[in-house]
Amino acid sequence: MQYKCPVSTATVPWPFVSLSPLQTTRHSKLKSEAAAARPHGMPTLYSAVKRGIKLRLPRPSLASRATIPRRGCRSSCGPPDAVVSHESLLLRLQSGPVLAEVRRLHAALLVCGYRRSAVLSAQLVRAYARLGDAGLGHALGVFDGMPRKNSFVWNAVIKGLVDAGRFSEALERYWDMVNDGSVTADRFTYPPVLKACAALGAVEQGRRVRENIETEIARGSAVPNLFVQCALVDMFAKRRCLGEARSVFESMGVRDLVAWTAMIGGTVHGGDWFEVMDLFNRMRSEGFLPDSVIFATVIPACGRVKELMTGMALQGCAVRCGVGDDICVSNALVDMYCKCACLNVAASLFWSIDYKDVVSWSTIIAGHLQNGMYGSGINLFTEMVSSGVKPNSTTLATILPSLSELKLFRYGKAIHCFSIRHGLDHSEFLVSAFIDFYSKQGLIGEAEIIFQFTPKKDLVIWNSMVGGYAVNEDSESALHALRALQKVGLRPDHVTVVSVLPLCNQHSRLLQAMQALLIRASASTIPCYGTIISLQIRSTFHALLTFIADLGSLMMLGVLLQIYKKCQKSMFLGVYCQHAESIIEWTLRSLSQKEYLNKTPMILAIIFCCLTSTRMLECGLM
Repeated sequence: MQYKCPVSTATVPWPFVSLSPLQTTRHSKLKSEAAAARPHGMPTLYSAVKRGIKLRLPRPSLASRATIPRRGCRSSCGPPDAVVSHESLLLRLQSGPVLAEVRRLHAALLVCGYRRSAVLSAQLVRAYARLGDAGLGHALGVFDGMPRKNSFVWNAVIKGLVDAGRFSEALERYWDMVNDGSVTADRFTYPPVLKACAALGAVEQGRRVRENIETEIARGSAVPNLFVQCALVDMFAKRRCLGEARSVFESMGVRDLVAWTAMIGGTVHGGDWFEVMDLFNRMRSEGFLPDSVIFATVIPACGRVKELMTGMALQGCAVRCGVGDDICVSNALVDMYCKCACLNVAASLFWSIDYKDVVSWSTIIAGHLQNGMYGSGINLFTEMVSSGVKPNSTTLATILPSLSELKLFRYGKAIHCFSIRHGLDHSEFLVSAFIDFYSKQGLIGEAEIIFQFTPKKDLVIWNSMVGGYAVNEDSESALHALRALQKVGLRPDHVTVVSVLPLCNQHSRLLQAMQALLIRASASTIPCYGTIISLQIRSTFHALLTFIADLGSLMMLGVLLQIYKKCQKSMFLGVYCQHAESIIEWTLRSLSQKEYLNKTPMILAIIFCCLTSTRMLECGLM
């Protein structure tokens, strides 16, 4: 018996189609059950399809499937005079707002015989991918079931994975696309791929992507694209490869404000604040008018380098450009004045903001805490909550160190409960702040529980745990955490070194581990060793000199020499050495060692560096 699809008698806009009772002659019992299941009206198409499958209605035969119109479906998707066309499905897929809507359209696509339509399948993948984590599983299912995939489908999946924060999977899909060979990446493929490289710190993969781009341009299958070049600049600058970022930036034939924003923003992320100011001045000299994004990026750089007058000049420039009242610019100015220790000016500017958002409150609170005014910072936090502004994870992570300093343990516990109630306890920065808070209170067990129940542990969280063990002088646990950190594929940075060095003299195995780590790091390209000129890592150098001086080991002289090679001599000479006498003593002894004979000039340079810092002129002449 030939199968009859359900038909509706009312004209209802697609896809909210109502269906009449199922018209079958063999299954009267099933028919009565289906009618009883919908006493208040007709079901939608998706629920009817689900109900039909549940009732085990006969599947259409091959002959009946062949009778389905190629460009539409009369029998299953609407009244007899309405045809659900390819174009109507495409239009609905492009505007599907929620998961339930997209799933109904997916069901309609299957029922109406458009399963093998490449265009509709691609739009279905895109619609699912735009829903984030909720739809990515469905998107990947449809994607994997497609026999032929074009660049549009690949781009939709890669962008969806990147938007959901699944950067590793996005890169895997990109390399699958490259290895497939049937599809060529285009200008829509590279920006999300490069964003994933920047997020993961996968600089080598980013360089390979750049080689692929240059290869496509050389073959003539692609042309230089401004957005792709901006993504390259942003990726290299954020990973502190400023030379390569500048190379891509200078190679741009045409640079617009987006390109300048990418270069300046990436340089800010890389921490080269003086370079930021140079780029800003150069941009203005080339005739570009800064917008609010540029000002909000450059003004905090003035606070980092304590250039108060330059920051005030930028404030006047922002007013002349008509963006002085912009909330982002105002927040940046508050941050700059706080970092320059002008709290009165910062507070005056803060209270002049008409609509203070959570960033405004977080900035002024952080400014008071950075200047040691813990009581004022806590009072501002209380006023923020009472004014109805909900704190975010950044605000809570900012206030926790002050509670630790003031020994306000109950307030810290209250903030922890608040973060759990509002779903903020999974933030990486907040988890790190809680570990640090409990560790400083001597509750290392509480810190370990938070650490163990954190699903995604980045280097910041690991450093907090290692630092917690160091604060509590648990060298055995610190050694175990240091080894576990490296086993999961993370590379220790200057924060790790600073937190562990004070324990090295108390634990021989930790000392050996740190020696191996420092020797291996000195020969690599870890930023904290390769760029000692950065202002952020002077504390690392001080701790390293203290460690070497107390240790007195000639083995560690090689590490110091490697660091001296990689940094600028002027900065090396400018770093104050508290243990210069000890370093001079054992460095002079090292001159008699055969393994250091070929490094005598550099050893002497280190000695004179210490003499300069301690002004030991007589010893220097001797």
